[in-house]
Amino acid sequence: MTKAKDWNASQYLKFENERTLPTRNLLDRVPLSSPKRIIDLGCGPGNSTSVLATRYPDAKITGLDSSPDMIKKAQTVLPERDFHVADLTTYKPEAGDAVDLFFSSAVFHWLTADDRIAVIRRLLEPQAPGSVFAIQVPNNLSEPVHVLMRETAAEGPWAGKLAGVQRNELESVQVMYDRLKPFCGEVHVWETSYYHSVEGPEAVVEWVKGAGLKPFVDRLEGGEREAFLEAYLEKIKRAYPVSVDGRVLFKFPRLFMVAVK
Repeated sequence: MTKAKDWNASQYLKFENERTLPTRNLLDRVPLSSPKRIIDLGCGPGNSTSVLATRYPDAKITGLDSSPDMIKKAQTVLPERDFHVADLTTYKPEAGDAVDLFFSSAVFHWLTADDRIAVIRRLLEPQAPGSVFAIQVPNNLSEPVHVLMRETAAEGPWAGKLAGVQRNELESVQVMYDRLKPFCGEVHVWETSYYHSVEGPEAVVEWVKGAGLKPFVDRLEGGEREAFLEAYLEKIKRAYPVSVDGRVLFKFPRLFMVAVK
């Protein structure tokens, strides 16, 4: 996956309620009543950390993200919590830091399949039995919003600049289960499709500008970027019909996993 420029917390938070809903749904399946130590991997602007802090107010929670802008926003939202800029692929807790829950909402899809399993294994294996690793990731690369993104990138005068820009495919549920189960007592995997009612096709584009579309537009500048977004929007308009109330139903499948050591 092509490395993107720093993330924009304000753009990401335009759909804060919708983005946070899967976080709440994931946390509902975490089988811990009172964890003492939690690491929020890829905490973004702090919306997932807020959910964790509400459920577990007495836990020591640390939020980590590779984006300085996201961390800056998180620190203003939850100044009493601990936040740090960190790389998910190299991060490891300090020696003696016993972690009850590693939690990650919409981050691990940016890693390759090998890196995903390697990170989970590296972080979870040293922890005590009963420790939990919980993640949810978008599982939507076959949805029109992403298919048309790739089509737009390949068809325009920007095709050369955008060659090879794509998000990594998720491994199958069977592969995920088989690779995690040897060092986990329980592995639970499920999928949910959300149908978000948004203001129109333009809102669909605004949504993905905060995440999936970002690696594409990061390579373009000025008028070229605007032309790409206009061409993409025209495709989105044809793919997402306007509902009777003038809004658009934006389908968003997500994959969830809770592993217990």
